[in-house]
Amino acid sequence: MTERVWWRDGVVYQVYPRSFADANGDGIGDLEGIRGKLPYLAGLGVDAVWISPVFPSPMADFGYDVSDYRGIDPLFGDIDAMDALLADAHALGLRVILDFVPNHSSDEHPWFRESRRSRDSAFRDWYIWRDPAPGGGPPNNWLSNFGGSAWAFDEATGQYYLHLFLDRQPDLNWRNPVVREAMYDAMRFWLRRGVDGFRVDVIYHVLKDAAFRDNPPNPAYREGVDATANRFLPTHIADLPETQGIVAAMRAVVDEFPERVLIGELYLPLERIVAYYGEDLKGANLPFNFLLIGAPWDASFIGGLIERYEAALPKGGWPNWVLGNHDKPRLATRVGDAQARVAAVLLLTLRGTPTMYYGDEIGMRDIAIPAADVRDPFERNEPGKGLGRDPQRTPMRWFPREGAGFTRGIPWLPIGGDVAAINVESQEGDPGSLLWLYRQLLVLRRAHPALSHGAVQVLGCSHAVLVYARTEGDERFIVALNFTHAAAEPPVPLVGEVVLSTHGAGARGPLEGDEARIVRAPAAG
Repeated sequence: MTERVWWRDGVVYQVYPRSFADANGDGIGDLEGIRGKLPYLAGLGVDAVWISPVFPSPMADFGYDVSDYRGIDPLFGDIDAMDALLADAHALGLRVILDFVPNHSSDEHPWFRESRRSRDSAFRDWYIWRDPAPGGGPPNNWLSNFGGSAWAFDEATGQYYLHLFLDRQPDLNWRNPVVREAMYDAMRFWLRRGVDGFRVDVIYHVLKDAAFRDNPPNPAYREGVDATANRFLPTHIADLPETQGIVAAMRAVVDEFPERVLIGELYLPLERIVAYYGEDLKGANLPFNFLLIGAPWDASFIGGLIERYEAALPKGGWPNWVLGNHDKPRLATRVGDAQARVAAVLLLTLRGTPTMYYGDEIGMRDIAIPAADVRDPFERNEPGKGLGRDPQRTPMRWFPREGAGFTRGIPWLPIGGDVAAINVESQEGDPGSLLWLYRQLLVLRRAHPALSHGAVQVLGCSHAVLVYARTEGDERFIVALNFTHAAAEPPVPLVGEVVLSTHGAGARGPLEGDEARIVRAPAAG
């Protein structure tokens, strides 16, 4: 049996701080708002809160452009507010994970301001500067993830600097050992304050090709449909072999403190995701597995995905699963309201650490954002492609009234028109609600070792139904999920006591359409 630690047995809940709870009425969520909702999170049954960036920032990319790695932006509060949040969370048995953004800083960070002052600056090599190409123009064909060239020309010094995201987000030079140590010390600053770990933003991008070679064309690119950055394969700007050394060094910093976790954001194929566990499991504790987010919602496909992922894990590597985050369309939007209930059972009964996204537990959907109200720079840079992330970042709905209990001011993004049913207060009193289902699942998971850290085995799957077992010692549960709207016979018999069904505890026989069922198998012998 794997050693018991909180980030293996627990459930992580992502908070997008601008949108979770606004305590001061300015229309933007803050740390005091999060702190006030910690009892809700503890009562929900999650174990850790991951908070997207709250560091000082000019907010060109809403906090992912950091101007000080050791502070709190006044928009969210101050360092005392963070300390108070940590203290309250720990008193409730909750862990706190911060977002760490190492690939780039803000162009307003003092390091970059000094770096661009002159070619002779002591900070010049903290960022990635290159001369123009021999014929003029950018040094190579690298593209920004947010559209256009990844190189911005600095008139004052006559060189280009690299930015894989906005030009307001210059890339740090992780080949410079002084930069590495400065970033590791920033991590230690927060670990000493009691932070329980980090989710590391685009960890696979931190190193780029030392020879600055052009990226090769992407044969699958669709002009006018795909993000511009996809015109070329990211061969020389992502997932370089040397990146594993950086990840291992970050892990070593985290391991200086007891019971901390390092999570890496990775949008990579399966075989590359598992490489980030590192040699002898000294890489990321949890290389994020986003494969379910983009997977076809098909029982057979997902059954195969579970088996492939489990087979690819290094010995001792702990799996994890994610169904939603701040960068992708919401779960209920992708699969529909009825299947969102099936998805909840899937996420919370698979082997591995689940990560929930705020609002998914009440079935929040993407909200259409009028063009005049668009805030996301991705959408502004590439309009009309549906790449904007504002729709899935709208405010949390706490109550069925104006402001949805999120704010007494004007919310920074629209709340949406379906707040009367999709809110915490209304669902807390409804045993048939999605919120109740999540709470039931979290109670079951916490109460039964088979569901929190037991082995998993796919027993059978068809186009419609996936069935798998979770086993620990003498305890065994069978999970059956119908991915269609029509009744379907499971591919294997469901023998035992029904302990939970999305259609009521009395469910028997074939699965109803959109039903998920958990059965306690009879004891052997």
